[in-house]
Amino acid sequence: MKKVVPFTKASEASLYGAKAVGLGDAVRQGLAVPRGVALSGDLVEAVASGEEKAIEKVAKAIAALTPPFAVRSSAVDEDGAAASFAGQHLTVLNVHSAADVPGAVREVWWSANSDSAITYRQRVGLFTRPSVGVVVQTLLNPSVAGVMFTENPVTGADERVIEASWGLGQAVVAGLVVPDHFRLDRTGQALERKVGRKRISICSLPNGGTFEQPVPAAQVNQFCLDDAQLSSLGQLALQCEKVYGPRRDIEWAFQDGTLYLLQCRAITTGKARSETAPPRAPARDSVAALQRVQLFADMDRRQAEQIARLLKVRPFAKGETVIMEGSGGAAVFLIDSGEATVSSKGVHLGTLGPGDHFGEIALIDGGPRSATVTAATDLVCYGLTFWEFRPLVERNGSIAWKLLEALAKRLRAAEQN
Repeated sequence: MKKVVPFTKASEASLYGAKAVGLGDAVRQGLAVPRGVALSGDLVEAVASGEEKAIEKVAKAIAALTPPFAVRSSAVDEDGAAASFAGQHLTVLNVHSAADVPGAVREVWWSANSDSAITYRQRVGLFTRPSVGVVVQTLLNPSVAGVMFTENPVTGADERVIEASWGLGQAVVAGLVVPDHFRLDRTGQALERKVGRKRISICSLPNGGTFEQPVPAAQVNQFCLDDAQLSSLGQLALQCEKVYGPRRDIEWAFQDGTLYLLQCRAITTGKARSETAPPRAPARDSVAALQRVQLFADMDRRQAEQIARLLKVRPFAKGETVIMEGSGGAAVFLIDSGEATVSSKGVHLGTLGPGDHFGEIALIDGGPRSATVTAATDLVCYGLTFWEFRPLVERNGSIAWKLLEALAKRLRAAEQN
C-alpha cells in the first residue's frame, strides 16, 4: 500500500519504519518536531524505480513544507536496541527543492541495499529484503545541535550525557569536532561541563548540500549551551522517556530559541552517521543496458523487459567505492556512463566502462565480493538486487532456464581455460 502521510498519522512501523513512527509519537504528544511527512516502504521503492505516479504523490504531500529538506531513512527494522543500522542508512541534508526530493529518496533506498548494509544485515542475522520507509522534513538552520543519551552509554549510570556543537548536528555525529560534553542528573542539574574544540560548523549551501564553515576563534573553546538550554534538554529527556521508554539516544537542535526533537531511538553501541549525497540525473535505456550483460544476453525482449523493470539507477561520485572486496553483496551493477577501476588485494585488475557489469554472482548466492570497484569518474549504474531478482526467477521458469544456460556457458568456458 503506497502511502505518504503527515507525522500525526504515521503510526504503523511495518509501513513507515520506527523513525517515522517515533516522530509521529512525538508530534502526538506535543513535542516540537520539524514539519514533515512519512513515506511507506513500497512508495519509496516506487519512487526509486522512477514511477511517475509515486513521484507525483510525494510532490503533492510535500507541497506545504518549506524547503530546504532533510531526507532520512526509516527502515522497518532500523533503530532497534539490537540493530540500529548505525552508519548504514543515509541522511541527505539540504535538499534544495521539491524537484530534488525523488533523487534523494533514491539515494536513501540504495543506502539500505548497499554492500555495507548487506554485510551488517548478515552479521546481525537480518539477511532479508529491507523495507525502507523515508522521512522528509523541513531542514532546520540551528544555532546549536547535538546528541543526548538518557543513560550514560559507557558506564550505564542514571544520568544524561550531552554532546553539542555549533550549527547542524552532523558535526557531532560524524566526529568532525571535539564537542562540548555535559552530564546532567535526572533533575537537570549539571554534574560535569567540559568544553570542546569546535573548529567548524556544518552549514547549508544556498543551492543544496552542506559545507564545513570555520568557527570564529572566540567560539572554538566557548560553551555552546547555557543553563537555560541545558534545563530544556533535561526536560526533553524526561518527555522522551515518558513517550518512548528508558535508554534513549536523542538528536536535537535549537533554532530561534526553540528546542526541536530530530530523532529518538533506543541506545545501541554506535551513533548514526549522516551523509550528504547530491541527487543526480537518471540513466537511460535499461533494457539495452541489460542485454549487454552476458548473463542476460540470450533472453528475448519480453524476458529482458521483465528484469529491466526491476532495475534502479545508482549514481556514484568520482573516487567513491562502489563495492568492497570481502563485503557482503546482494546486487549486480550495469554501467550506463562513466568509468570504474577494479582491484583485488591492492592490485589493479582493470577498468570498466559503459556496457560493462560486475557483481552478478551476488544475485545467486549473496556471497562476499571478490574484488573492489571504485568510480574512476562520476559514474551512473543500473542496479538489480537479490531481493527483487530471486522472486522473479522463482515464478518464471523460462527466465530461470535462460539463467542456467548462461551460467553453464561460463562454467564450460572457465574449464577450457
